[in-house]
Amino acid sequence: MKQLIMAFSGPSNSGKTTLIEKLTQHFIQKGLRVLVIKHDPADKANFDIEGKDSFKFFQSGAETIILSPTRTTLFSHEKKDLFEVLRFVEFDLCLIEGFKELDLPRISVFYKDIDEDYFAYSNAVASYEKISYKNLTWLDLSDLEQIASFILNNALKGEFDARTR
Repeated sequence: MKQLIMAFSGPSNSGKTTLIEKLTQHFIQKGLRVLVIKHDPADKANFDIEGKDSFKFFQSGAETIILSPTRTTLFSHEKKDLFEVLRFVEFDLCLIEGFKELDLPRISVFYKDIDEDYFAYSNAVASYEKISYKNLTWLDLSDLEQIASFILNNALKGEFDARTR
């Protein structure tokens, strides 16, 4: 199976994270290795606890990797592009929240109000309210199977692991 990538967009509190969580569980239950990448354009996410060793190492300016029996965590001071990051993780399906400037297959999510500003870079709209707009596919936000099927049929397909290039 080729690796698959699907991006999600929508305004704050539009339901993107909730949908991605549900899809992640769905696809993992189907046996897929799922990678989720969240864009943090305002650089406001916090990843470590002040006072802990890993925080101190990162604050020193070092690239910091934490290896434990159940996870691996990388803290980098360098901006990495999406496709560069993909080489670090083995996956079957990558679900991306954000990065609306990247030309990727994309579902815009609207839990309540629909914002047509997102239509220009979307392939589909997931909402409770049915929409009909040019070439956009409408996905019923309450139909997880329909959304999952759309992803499998419309995701960017390829081999994105940089180690295989």
